[in-house]
Amino acid sequence: MVSESAGAGKRAGKTRRGLVLGCGGTLGSAWSLATLFEVSRALAWDPREAEVIYGTSAGATLAMLLGAGVSVDALLAAELGAPGADPVLAAHFASPPPKLPSPPRGGPAGLGLVARMTSGLPTVTALSGLLPEGTGDTTFLARLAEHVAPRDRDHGADSHFGRTRIVTMDAKSGRRVVFGAPGSPRASIGAAVRASWAIPGWFPSVVIGNHRYLDGGIVSPTSVDLAAAEGVDELVVIAPMTPLAKGPSGAAHALMRLLRSSMRKTLDAEVTRATAAGVRVLRLEPTAEDLEVLGPNLMDGDLRLRVIESSLRTARRNVRAALTKTSFSTGIQAYQGGLAWTA
Repeated sequence: MVSESAGAGKRAGKTRRGLVLGCGGTLGSAWSLATLFEVSRALAWDPREAEVIYGTSAGATLAMLLGAGVSVDALLAAELGAPGADPVLAAHFASPPPKLPSPPRGGPAGLGLVARMTSGLPTVTALSGLLPEGTGDTTFLARLAEHVAPRDRDHGADSHFGRTRIVTMDAKSGRRVVFGAPGSPRASIGAAVRASWAIPGWFPSVVIGNHRYLDGGIVSPTSVDLAAAEGVDELVVIAPMTPLAKGPSGAAHALMRLLRSSMRKTLDAEVTRATAAGVRVLRLEPTAEDLEVLGPNLMDGDLRLRVIESSLRTARRNVRAALTKTSFSTGIQAYQGGLAWTA
């Protein structure tokens, strides 16, 4: 079982670029898509050509779609409901899950995690096991997976992963399990994505084989360390949960600030290890302006269009600033003028 590990050697003579799409709910996904659109232009790069595509929680959905061959332009058209967009994709984006969770049921979602707190499991990860099992409906994810990656009975449940990696967490051990990585348990990509969305207290855990799985974002917002271990030379990391800015003040934002601070420390440590191993990392994270629009509830689908339209404006400046801090192989392109994409 692949868990906290990955592997693949570097190819001689070719820069191997991976893509990492972090957790962030409905609004984090919208921000990520706008940012991905702009970085693909800046690097003159099609993200579908990434050597590996890591996705966690909301990022897992985008990873699945890119891995299934859906272009960034097609995703953006569907997100904005543009004429001619894929109707199934457009319906998916236009009907996000509720902004508040359904009443939970039963006991803690991962009581075994709490028992492991004294054995080195991070406190936040361990305490998440106390949250009850979620009852949210994940039919929207199953329907999307069947549209872009239908179950292939001839080639096996995991035939649609390719270079896609979906990060989850084993509900008993607290260890990350990366579906699609070499040696990982067999699963349909739809089941893996639903597991990566299984936020305790919000969505139910997913049983695959003999194990229950929860949202991989409980352990890491991005799992850059696992992506870096796949033999890549550089990583594009889109992380909506780890902004440099503290964001708006006030009681409504207090919990989100604490969560973001914890996740940023995790990402900082992972990026430090990746760069020490020689991997170039391009970090793209929300700015203070983005946080004002995102608000304190990243599942508030009512703000989805406002967020993506705002992010399309801020992404150009954000991407340029990030590129000046790294020595990416392509460097910053001399792209001029306004956004190339229009609805």
